[in-house]
Amino acid sequence: QVQLVESGGELVQAGGSLRLSCAASGGSISRYGMGWFRQAPGKERAFVAGISWRGHTANYADSVRGRFTISKDNEKQMLYLQMNNLETIDTAIYYCAVERNAYGLGSRRRIDYGTWGQGTQVTVSS
Repeated sequence: QVQLVESGGELVQAGGSLRLSCAASGGSISRYGMGWFRQAPGKERAFVAGISWRGHTANYADSVRGRFTISKDNEKQMLYLQMNNLETIDTAIYYCAVERNAYGLGSRRRIDYGTWGQGTQVTVSS
């Protein structure tokens, strides 16, 4: 059973950058699409970015497209989210997740993900 641990979240000023990491252990992620989701206070967990199992195809929420970049390193068992030009609306707990089925493309739907990390807090101040 794959386990995921996120890191890299912290307090940053608006306009700044952060790089989130997600380390996988206990099983291989190389055949699985993965994604980043976020949950702001009082809101539902929402899709941020997804990436295909080989890491060749990515898709993004409209609110982050052009500012965030998702990447996957199958050899290192890592998932990343580079976040640039951060805004206060990006404040949330960020979660990485692995799709339930192999050879996925990084779905936008929460239901397609079966394994989640514990989350890392990102706070953007104005």
